[in-house]
Amino acid sequence: MALKHYDIIIIGAGLSGIGTACHIAREHPEKSLAILERRENVGGTWDLFRYPGIRSDSDMASFGFNFKPWYSENVLAQGDDIREYVRETAEEFGLYEKVKFGLKLKNSNWSTRDQKWTVSSVQEATGEEAVLSCNFLINCAGYYNFDQGYRPSFPKEDVFKGDIVHPQSLPDDFDYSGKKVVVIGSGATAVTLVPAMANKAAKVTMLQRSPTYIMALPNTDKVSMVLNKVLPKAWVFKLARRRNILFQRALYLACQRWPNAMRKMFLSHMYKHAPNVNKRHLTPEYMPWDQRLCAAPDGDFFESLRSEKANIVTDHIDRFDETGIVLKTGQHIAADIVVAATGLDVQLMGGATLSIDNEEVNLPKKMAYKGIMIQDVPNYGWIFGYTNAPWTLKCDIGGRYLCRLFTHMDKVGMSVATAVDTDNNTTDASVLDGFAPGYIVRAIDKMPRQGRIDPWRITMHYGKDKKMLVKDPVDDGILQFEAVSSYLSQEPDLLQQASRA
Repeated sequence: MALKHYDIIIIGAGLSGIGTACHIAREHPEKSLAILERRENVGGTWDLFRYPGIRSDSDMASFGFNFKPWYSENVLAQGDDIREYVRETAEEFGLYEKVKFGLKLKNSNWSTRDQKWTVSSVQEATGEEAVLSCNFLINCAGYYNFDQGYRPSFPKEDVFKGDIVHPQSLPDDFDYSGKKVVVIGSGATAVTLVPAMANKAAKVTMLQRSPTYIMALPNTDKVSMVLNKVLPKAWVFKLARRRNILFQRALYLACQRWPNAMRKMFLSHMYKHAPNVNKRHLTPEYMPWDQRLCAAPDGDFFESLRSEKANIVTDHIDRFDETGIVLKTGQHIAADIVVAATGLDVQLMGGATLSIDNEEVNLPKKMAYKGIMIQDVPNYGWIFGYTNAPWTLKCDIGGRYLCRLFTHMDKVGMSVATAVDTDNNTTDASVLDGFAPGYIVRAIDKMPRQGRIDPWRITMHYGKDKKMLVKDPVDDGILQFEAVSSYLSQEPDLLQQASRA
């Protein structure tokens, strides 16, 4: 594949990548754009995960794009519906033809002399090398390994006669009808799998080391249904989006300010919805929002427990045997299928290396600037969503910020923007400090840092971030700008190449 240059390259064609591309297509249609996607379809996470019941854990009014309303009476959307929504958005904004599918990234290298990124990749289907270049590179690849999830080895698992599978590799046509299923884990994936599999399986057991907080939420937006009868749908969507954002923020802040009171409220909620379950199986050891809350649409998880199609066991695995799992207490759980919902394997930058002048960037030594750029890395955007609110809320304002940055650079005639710390603001805290699910704790040393003060701190606060990214001046004295290099200005052919579509 011949080298081709673009103004902007986006890595990833999931919600973050397509959403960011939509902003650029609207605000800067003059800029050439390519989207690199390893898979053969858009959708990212929602194209990868096909396990039973896969759905969002955020309401679609705030999880969907602000510029493309999600009109649905359901609050939480199924995975295939989200995948279709991303595809529809890409086609509506003329982005589908800009996606280059099947490319596995190897390295992205910034040349200070040439003021451009060279992105090396390989076409996985053919093994053909593909090299592209761009003025500005935007990473929207998420933060986990698409090849594999986190799958610990279990003692004597080789003697087990059944199947051990990870949800990330579980096909949507996997047959578990009439089988005894054990789901290892207690996070959002497990809470989704248990009720979804309970309808067909002979029995589903959720085996957890420790419980998590689970909220039963109505899966029908009755308020919007009523308002739709008297107001335009666009108005109802905006009201629902604003209402849900405020509710989610208020809930998070309440958990931070009054953790003990909120803990009691959540525990009471879970005990009430599963009165037949021993309370110790529903009593987390941590405080609310130390890890993300799990949602149960229409209380489906609790219903599966009340109906006794599913049950919970809280214990540690001692070993596997031919017919199931032996626990530390000596209890035996019979199983035909074990689903290891044991978390994600964190991987940044889509697995590719990031380098400047052929020297690899040590990300854990760098800070995140406004949660959107990386310290000392020129012309590089990093779209990373919220962990305490719908992911796409941050992606939306992040995309808008990058468009503001491009507008400013064009206006003042600058070609390079770099976030530079001149006050030694670095701390030991990672960008996800305080968020403690297992997959994040395991990867804490891979993460960029955050600083002592704004804009090097990660707030996870939509209101503050929206002001910082959408309203505050782009030229804040921290971003350093450069004009076209003398090397390029003296080489007309190179300058033309660096700016052509």
